[in-house]
Amino acid sequence: MTYAIIETGGKQLKVEPGRFYDIELLPIAEDENHTIEKVLLVNNDGEISIGQPFIEGATVEGTVMRHLRGRKVIVYKMKPKKKTRKKRGHRQELTRLMINSINLNGTVIAAASESAEATPAESTASE
Repeated sequence: MTYAIIETGGKQLKVEPGRFYDIELLPIAEDENHTIEKVLLVNNDGEISIGQPFIEGATVEGTVMRHLRGRKVIVYKMKPKKKTRKKRGHRQELTRLMINSINLNGTVIAAASESAEATPAESTASE
């Protein structure tokens, strides 16, 4: 099983080719490709490469599927016995990114077509 740990939007995320992930909003149009160069770790069938902090020459390529908004988070503040209440809601802007391939030093070590054929039921998971 080949996977990579990347950093995007201030968060670290384990990604596999052929799956999609909801990440922080990217300023990229839908159906365009995006390359992530902040790769922290690559596991290629047991052969692990660790960066300090990032791996030189490692990239993860993906396609933006769509932009969406996350679930509503309610923030409710109250001070008892003071009649003070504040209720606020927030919905995070997200980008759904389909991971196409993981590259190491210019060579593709894992692509979406390999993993989609191997595990078709697991390819529709989200974060």
